[in-house]
Amino acid sequence: MKFLIYLLLTFFIIKNIVAREVGETEIITEDGIEVFQEEKYYLLKKNVKITSDSFVLSGNNVKIFFNKNLYDIIQIEAKDDVTFKSDNYNLQCVSQNLKFDLEQEEIILEGIKSELFIEDIKMFSDGKIIVNNSNGNFELRGENSKLLNEEIIIKANSIDGIFTNNKGERKIEFIDIFDEKISYVKSNETEMFATYIKFDNKSSIITLDQNVKIIRNNEVITGDYGSLDRKLNSYKIKSKTNKKVKVIISNKDE
Repeated sequence: MKFLIYLLLTFFIIKNIVAREVGETEIITEDGIEVFQEEKYYLLKKNVKITSDSFVLSGNNVKIFFNKNLYDIIQIEAKDDVTFKSDNYNLQCVSQNLKFDLEQEEIILEGIKSELFIEDIKMFSDGKIIVNNSNGNFELRGENSKLLNEEIIIKANSIDGIFTNNKGERKIEFIDIFDEKISYVKSNETEMFATYIKFDNKSSIITLDQNVKIIRNNEVITGDYGSLDRKLNSYKIKSKTNKKVKVIISNKDE
């Protein structure tokens, strides 16, 4: 069952006369709304803005799934210059494509120059970003993928991790990084390069595997395997094969 309603004039009149109250969802669009009652979703196609208690979204071509009525939103799919902000979930993002499951608290971004900020954690990618706010799992895929906060910078084509959420304060607990070209991590003024890099917050150890290079101060050390202890601010590199570990020390003053 399908019917089409043009609500442009009505939406703008409501917006100008009656302010949105707590518990209400305000939807503004310039090209009407298509409602699919049996499938329980509706389409908004141009200059869409949705304002609710938990989030604000704008974009074009927005598909909204609902439960009991149009304002009982459970999932959103949006395309074309999407912006999203939620004070409830402490996140904001921009992307070409967005999918947000309100029940699972999972957000998926796809497209060039996708950005997602969760408090001080910032994620960027030209491929895909997935974050589950309820269990803390996240992943970044594709070119120019990057994650950073006040303590660490990560660049790789594949970044998987878990963060904890303690009263709205998120802390990265584990990260698994891979890039067949080279992965990059910067922590405590130390730069690290390797194919595989892992970080475990409990042990405070960063491990590096294959094509390893660590740069700190005037030292450049390369090898097959490396680890860095963030608590002790110390590191080591080993060779898994017959290759030798190489150290370059510069005498140049910084």
